[in-house]
Amino acid sequence: MTRMSKINAPDIDLPDGRLFVGGEWETGTGAEITSIFPADGTVNRIFRGASREDGLRAIASAKAAQADPAWRNLKPHERARHLYRIADGLEANADRISRIQTRDTGKTLKETRALALSAAGTFRYFGAVLETMDDALTAQRGDALTMSVWEPLGLVAAITPWNSPIASDAQKVAPALAAGNAVLLKPASWAPLVSLELARIVEEAGLPKGLFSVLPGAGREIGNLLVEHPDIGRVSFTGGTSTGRQIARQAAEKLMPVSLELGGKSPTIVFEDADPDLAIAGVLYGIFSSTGQSCIAGARLFVQRGIYDSFVPRLVRAAERLRVGHPGDPATQVSCLVHPDHRAAVETHVAAALAEGAQLLTGGRRPDDPALAEGAYYLPTILSGVPNTARICRDEVFGPVLVVLPFEDEADLIAQANDNDYGLACGVWTRDFPKAWRIGRAINTGTVWINTYKQFSISTPFGGEKDSGMAREKGREGLRAYQAQKAIYTDLTNAPHPWAADLLDGA
Repeated sequence: MTRMSKINAPDIDLPDGRLFVGGEWETGTGAEITSIFPADGTVNRIFRGASREDGLRAIASAKAAQADPAWRNLKPHERARHLYRIADGLEANADRISRIQTRDTGKTLKETRALALSAAGTFRYFGAVLETMDDALTAQRGDALTMSVWEPLGLVAAITPWNSPIASDAQKVAPALAAGNAVLLKPASWAPLVSLELARIVEEAGLPKGLFSVLPGAGREIGNLLVEHPDIGRVSFTGGTSTGRQIARQAAEKLMPVSLELGGKSPTIVFEDADPDLAIAGVLYGIFSSTGQSCIAGARLFVQRGIYDSFVPRLVRAAERLRVGHPGDPATQVSCLVHPDHRAAVETHVAAALAEGAQLLTGGRRPDDPALAEGAYYLPTILSGVPNTARICRDEVFGPVLVVLPFEDEADLIAQANDNDYGLACGVWTRDFPKAWRIGRAINTGTVWINTYKQFSISTPFGGEKDSGMAREKGREGLRAYQAQKAIYTDLTNAPHPWAADLLDGA
């Protein structure tokens, strides 16, 4: 018999598990999905995910809806109204969304509410972008008026991860809809419920039927269908690097554009002249917030040799004061991991590092508190004593695990920080802005934070280098990524083309 949690259960009505297929609420016909509350292991919902047949129906509905002049011919400011209504719905339902996402992922209510409001802001931002982006007259080079216009790609597949679903969903769905497409969203099976809640809000906002579907299900079935289907014009994927490589290979066969936001092993860097309080707070937030389940987590900490012996013990003491607890407790800073299986994977990484010679400075185990015994909890963990070539410095753990390494000077730091397959983010702490600028430009990464970490703006492009992905999302150009550019030439001479003018008979 499955256990149903009494925690938060009376004050939340979870989505019932029906899928949103082509604008209709239907029971899925695919494999069974079990959503659990990782804080205590109880079951949120057991339901059937999407099958290939469900996906094909959604694609057919999306194709018809996107081609309908009632949508396709809307002026940009008219499409913007749809996005504004969705934003209003997300904002009005922020508390409910927060509780659903906490039940689904184990994130703290404080964090999930911020993610819900972030999603609302994303829809509102891209509505505003629609109001202000223009097609363009291009420089005239002959006897024709030349223009550059942008048109929707048609159907877009958005494949999102389990760690921040509502914000990741919005980051893909909002610009794709703004660009005039239909969107098929496949959320991760570990955290599908909040995406189904998004579908309810989108439906209530009045988006034309068929333009949006939510299809939780197995990647090998639904994910492959969305990537390979000839009617899908673009895939936006956030997730693991190995899956991203597979999607890139499949997309190459179709000559289809993709955006891939993949893994990371981001360096955080503390120079001798850094403000230590600023640096410690930033480093802790960069790796241990979201329980380390973040692609941009600052998992490799480089500390300059001159302050290493004083800085690291202070960091360890501060990490040990982090409040590990239930996601519903407002005081909690580090909650549970998303699933017991994921905690087991984190534990395997740490055990392998210790076997390789790493020194455990703190953590490395489950908490002793009996109130947390049923949940997928793991203490904030700091390791040292291994070189940058160790596996713990190379592999993405995706958990609350930090490895500390010393460096001598700028040249040594740049060489070590760049010696990694990933290139997603970087944090630099120093009082010397020219030095921060040099380091920020020298590190091969998509985002650099100076004297801060994990600060985001929907107006600022985001993406990675190397094995961390390709292309960029967010920002004004993030909308254009979901459109095709078209050139239009209009003759101004009103005369037959001279190449054939002497062949005309004058009739």
